[in-house]
Amino acid sequence: MTDDSCLFCRIIAGDVPSEVVYRDELILAFDDINPVAPVHQLIVPLRHVASAAELTERDAELLGRVFAVAADLAREAGLAAGGYRVVTNIGADAGQSVAHLHFHLIGGRVMAWPPG
Repeated sequence: MTDDSCLFCRIIAGDVPSEVVYRDELILAFDDINPVAPVHQLIVPLRHVASAAELTERDAELLGRVFAVAADLAREAGLAAGGYRVVTNIGADAGQSVAHLHFHLIGGRVMAWPPG
């Protein structure tokens, strides 16, 4: 199920161009257009889910795939040795700007803690 008004659904459909780095039957990964680090990719489910707050135990396979692909992409980008961050935001107060579940894979620089 997709949402025609959703930017990420439109990217998934190919209606909005993106630099795709991975795609399978569950997820799509592409370069962020406003990167905050040398490597900044977004990993999104093909099925429209507004945020992680909507996930249930039925989504275990999807989440497993997201993190497995994130680890593979991080290795391919040379981030595994130095480390990287995988993060999702839930709601506007947390910084979620697109209401479609997405995970940021960020690396290639030292990051501060706490974020924000």
